[in-house]
Amino acid sequence: MLSFLHLGDINMADHGYEEGRLNLPFVGFATFGKKPTCEDWDAIDADVAILGAPFDFGTQYRSGTRFGPRSIREASTLFSFGHAGAYDHEDDATYLGEDVRIVDMGDADIVHTDTEKSHANIEFGVRKALKAGALPVTLGGDHSVNIPCIRAFDEQEPFHLIQIDAHLDFVDERHGVRHGHGNPMRRAAEKDYVTGLSQIGIRNVSSTAKEGYVDARAMGSDIVSVRQFRKLGVEGMLSRIPEGKRYYVTIDIDGFDPSIAPGTGTPSHGGFLYYEVLELLQGLAKRGDVIGMDLVEVAPDYDHTGSTSFLAAQILLNFIGFIFHDRDK
Repeated sequence: MLSFLHLGDINMADHGYEEGRLNLPFVGFATFGKKPTCEDWDAIDADVAILGAPFDFGTQYRSGTRFGPRSIREASTLFSFGHAGAYDHEDDATYLGEDVRIVDMGDADIVHTDTEKSHANIEFGVRKALKAGALPVTLGGDHSVNIPCIRAFDEQEPFHLIQIDAHLDFVDERHGVRHGHGNPMRRAAEKDYVTGLSQIGIRNVSSTAKEGYVDARAMGSDIVSVRQFRKLGVEGMLSRIPEGKRYYVTIDIDGFDPSIAPGTGTPSHGGFLYYEVLELLQGLAKRGDVIGMDLVEVAPDYDHTGSTSFLAAQILLNFIGFIFHDRDK
């Protein structure tokens, strides 16, 4: 008769094993960073709350960003080895230690073809994270999901909005559409609690006509292209952003060059490379108080290598690490 031996029957220490599970990235549940879930949004007890917004009805070209949150979560498991935090030898600092509590709220409910109801559900999730005192991190989804994210801050203190993107997204209305992925920065600029915008990476043939740029500047936007950013350098760019303020950061993955982020609906060549954005975000974490963020427009089916999703996960985890490392100082 065959006899099956279970690990529970073995004294692990006697056989040279460490206690507990190794929990490799490809094992278990693909939550963000393999962090615990919190399905009861009235019981969030964390420093960071991850919310998926798998919505892509606002796209004007290639859809597919509804699969962005799932792909970013799966990619994020690659970076989940942080049993003792994530040590960075260049900074001689450990980021995302056990003291930074992160939970994955799952996804806002999306009602197919109903933009307003879907946006309301995203807003509800962000409000729950804020009520719990957690930093809301929203995974898109197309860039229209930024609209309900910003709405959720209406009872918070004013803040400066920082956008990393290829496109200005400052259309007021087009054929009656006011809440598509070409509108979010216009909708944000209309809020009295958004004190100004830094729109970084804007380039080439864009989603917004000249009058949109005129309106954006008149409503408090500082618009910088990738080429202008490179002439300024990271420190020069940071000097143009108000210091000591509260910041909300929205990152469109097409802000990066499609050579490293092809998995998006509206790719635009001439974009950022990894360290340019990473160093900007690290500088922001030191310059002011980051109070929320979203990362949008990851459409994984256009990148069979998975590189775009890995880039998104890596940027978010690093940014969260920078924020809480500098808060502790």
